[in-house]
Amino acid sequence: MHYVEANGVRLRYTVTGNGPPVLLIQGVGVVGEGWRPQIDGLEDRFTLIAFDNRGIGGSTMPDGTLTIPDMASDAFVLMSALGFERFHAAGHSMGGLIAQEMALRQPARIMSLALLCTFAHGRQGAKPSLGMLPTAIRTRIGTRAMRRNAFLELVMPREYLQKSNRAQLAERLRPLFGRDLANQPPIVMKQLRAMAKFDAGDRLHQLGSIPTLVIAASEDRIARPVFGRELAKAIPGAVYVELPNAGHGVTIHRASDVNELLSAHLARAEALLPQVV
Repeated sequence: MHYVEANGVRLRYTVTGNGPPVLLIQGVGVVGEGWRPQIDGLEDRFTLIAFDNRGIGGSTMPDGTLTIPDMASDAFVLMSALGFERFHAAGHSMGGLIAQEMALRQPARIMSLALLCTFAHGRQGAKPSLGMLPTAIRTRIGTRAMRRNAFLELVMPREYLQKSNRAQLAERLRPLFGRDLANQPPIVMKQLRAMAKFDAGDRLHQLGSIPTLVIAASEDRIARPVFGRELAKAIPGAVYVELPNAGHGVTIHRASDVNELLSAHLARAEALLPQVV
């Protein structure tokens, strides 16, 4: 683990692999290590930079409000400190909103976008649907085992859970989320409020010059596929892929499929770059 000072906060990050740089941006309540299945699967072809957003894991946060633009600024400072003037960006859930803000603010620095299980409007992910609300409530009440089970039901598809030992799965996910799944970090509510206030929907048409992949999961209860389709439609030329029998944690339980999609997308984007003679 390494650290960099950015905008008055200390960010914890990792750099793994060799090849074109890819910034991996996580979502609500998840540390950068949540990208481990992608880091392990792609490090032979790309340089993967993963970090903890401010206020979670090993990254600090000053008192005050949290915003998506703040977190986008942090990511730019990190990449500049590492010497990456241009890079690919991949964001999951809230991380997808951060990636959108980065691309809109400094499009010349973003070589491609991969937006996974995310939204055109932040409020879509900040407020649980009526169907999801009972499960969301159960992540905060009851015994620790009950809270873990409820969280798993939010992020994993039903068929996958039916084939899994839930206690063992929750333990396996602990290092990826950076916490016991029974616990909700205090930063989560601030992250959700930041999402709710962020809306790039009327600006997404500006991203047509950036190769963009939008991945949705058919059984995602948080970033429902309709949100992914709307997002892809709003970005000229975006490629939309919907993975069947997949949930919000698709980067974990369908890691090989996601890695294959990301690898092909990044290779296509690299092929479009001007060749240096």
